[in-house]
This record gives sequence, C-alpha cells and structure tokens, in this order.
Amino acid sequence: MRFRTDLAIENRQMYEETHGKSDIEGVTITKRSYGEDILATEITIESEIGARHLEKPAGRYITIELDRLLEGRNEIKRRASQALASELEKMIPFSYELKVLVAGLGNIQVTPDALGPRTLQKVDITRHLFIAYEVEGDEEMACVSGIAPGVTGTTGLETAEIIKKTAEIAKPDVIVAVDSLAARDIKRVSTTIQINDTVIYPGGGMGNTRTELSRETVGAKVVSIGVPTVIDSKTLILEAMGDEQAEEYFRNRDMDMIVTSTDIDQIIKDFSDIIANGINIALHPGIYS
Repeated sequence: MRFRTDLAIENRQMYEETHGKSDIEGVTITKRSYGEDILATEITIESEIGARHLEKPAGRYITIELDRLLEGRNEIKRRASQALASELEKMIPFSYELKVLVAGLGNIQVTPDALGPRTLQKVDITRHLFIAYEVEGDEEMACVSGIAPGVTGTTGLETAEIIKKTAEIAKPDVIVAVDSLAARDIKRVSTTIQINDTVIYPGGGMGNTRTELSRETVGAKVVSIGVPTVIDSKTLILEAMGDEQAEEYFRNRDMDMIVTSTDIDQIIKDFSDIIANGINIALHPGIYS
C-alpha cells in the first residue's frame, strides 16, 4: 500500500525511505531560509526519469515550512507572506502589463475545503480599475481578476471549464489557483504551503479529483498554491500500524474517509491570510513595497 499525499516533498521522503538514498536521478533540490523558523525547499523535476521517481509531472515544487505558527501568530504570518511572495516572484515576474487570474478552488461551505474561496476574498482585485481608466498596464500593480468557481457537485460544471471561459474574458498571462491538499503527516496541516508551476487537480485534496488545470486545459500558465488541510484515513492508519498490519486491516474494509485537525477553522483563517498577503505583495509591489 502507498501513502496518499499531494506534496512533492513527501513523495521525496517516501522515495528516500524506500530506496535508502537521498540522491534522485533527474531531480535537484535547493533550500532557502527565511529566518530560523521558515524554510523553503525547491524540488525541480528535470526529466521523465525524475517524474517517475517522484510520481509528479516535471516542473518546480516549492514547499514553505513554518515552525511555531501558533506562537507569535501575527509576526510569523507577516514573514511567511513575505517568504511566499519572494517564491512567487520567481514563478511570476512582475511586469508593466502583467495580467493574472486568481482562482479560489474548493467549497466555501466545507471548512477544510474552503481555503481557496477564503483566500480570494482577501486578494486585491484590480482589473475593473484598468478598464475604468482605460490603461493597459501599471508600474505599481498587476491587472488582477478573480473567480471562485465552486465545485462540480453544486455547479454541474467542471472547474476547468469555468476557469477556461473566464480566462477567455480576462486574458491572463498566469492563472494562480489556490486549493486544499492532502498530506501524509498530520503535522503538515498547520505548517506547510506548496507552490508549483505544473498542474493542479481541483478536488484532489478532498479525494474528488476533477479535470486538471494546466496550460493545455485552460489556455494560460498555471501556478498553484496549496495547503494540506486533510489526511486520508488509510494513510493515517498506515502510518500508525505499519504496512503488514495495515494490509490485513484493509483487506475486507472499503474505507473512503478523510481526517482533519480540530482547529481547522483557525488554520484556514491563518493560511488564507498568509497566501492572500503573499499574492498581493508579489502582484502589487508598488503598493505593498
């Protein structure tokens, strides 16, 4: 049996545990520190070999790990937003005519799945100003539009279809998709942010994966930002019991449940603040400098 996770850094850990080595062909790893309690790890999958080893598409995966978020919350949130903005700027360089569509994925009625919509509520949307003043660009802020497409169970539409049609109107250079993820380790639910420039699967964190968001499906570069808010119940039991015991336990059980933290409301609040502020700093440097 395999642990379920959406995090490239956990796939790397599982590879190391299985193969007993840290060097992975086709994969490079770079670490950057933002003070003693914020660490960014960039995993770059450079080839198909690396993609097979980590079971992720080739591209960049940046994991920001926060230590002691619950202590001195406001100060570490401020610095975490700065760190996130610094990492985003590597994937979305600011320019005079930059256009960005921010998509808040997920179901705002379900707390562990509400990260995307909650984040979007706090992002500074500016496209209407560009239209009102009839300008093509600005030296201080990007042209930012936003959408919270909901989930297929309530709209009857694929999220990728809605975002593609919205992109045809907004014509963004980049689509920033914010969504909830699943992790292997419960500690990551309150400590981890992942950024990548490959693909994102809406609903993946909740175990209800839909059509991917990628340049091929929505017509623009996609940068995703995710936070693990749930753990698959099988993964939790696998961690606790070990493979042999778990195989026997699951043999005659059909389980499809997810587990989340008791303080998930506060976690969604904190991380939606961090991500929205990071996006605002990266996309509106003249305002948030």
